[in-house]
Amino acid sequence: MQEQLISSLSSEDSSLPSTPTSDAPSKRLSWSKLMQKLHSSQSLDSDSDTHSSTDDASDAGSLTLQDLSETDLFFDPTEEALCKEVVQLIALNLTDAKDGVLHCSKLLIPEKLLEHIGHELVHLSVSEPCGLRGALIDLCVEQDGGCEAAGQIAVDPYLVPTFHLTLVLRLDSRGLWPKIQGLFTGRSPSSPVVRRALKLSTGFRVIKRKLYSSEELLIEEC
Repeated sequence: MQEQLISSLSSEDSSLPSTPTSDAPSKRLSWSKLMQKLHSSQSLDSDSDTHSSTDDASDAGSLTLQDLSETDLFFDPTEEALCKEVVQLIALNLTDAKDGVLHCSKLLIPEKLLEHIGHELVHLSVSEPCGLRGALIDLCVEQDGGCEAAGQIAVDPYLVPTFHLTLVLRLDSRGLWPKIQGLFTGRSPSSPVVRRALKLSTGFRVIKRKLYSSEELLIEEC
C-alpha cells in the first residue's frame, strides 16, 4: 500500500511542469535590454537625420535669400537696355546745356557719375507699374548758389508719366580740379568773353514724386 502511494506521488511529481531554472529570467532580461538599446539607437539616428535635413534646408534657404537682391528679383534685360539709352540722353542734354544755361566752354562728365545715375534709375523705377518707361526726368545743375535747369527727358513720350524724377547735379569743387580748371578755360567762337570749364561731381541728389498717388516726396543723396 505504501509502495503504491509512493509510486503515485512520484508519478504526479513527474507530471507537474518543471520549475524554470535560474538562467531563464536572466536570458529574458538580457533580451529586453537589447531591444531597448536597439530602439533607442534607432530613435537617435532618426532624430539626427531630421535635424541634419532641417539644418541643410535652412542653410540653403538662407544662402538663397542673401544672394537675391531686389534688383535681381525684378531683373529685366529690356529695362537694362532702356536705362543705358536714358543715361546717354542725360549726357547729351548736359553737353548741350554748356553753351546755354551753364555758360561754360567745356563740361566734363565723369563716367562714374553716369554709372551712379543708371543704378539709381533702375532702383527707383523697379516698383513702378510701367517701369522706367513711365519716368519724366528733369535735369538741374547747382551753380553759383542757384539751380539751373539743364533739360527734361520723357523716357516714353507716348506714355502718360507715372512718376517724376529731378536729378540735382553738383559742380566738382574739391581735389585737384580747382587747381587745373584754368587749363580748360577757353573763348566761345561767337563771343570774346572768356568762359570757364566746369566739371560735375560724382555725387548728386535725386527727388522722386509719384504722379498717381499722394505719397510724400522721396529724396535720396547719392
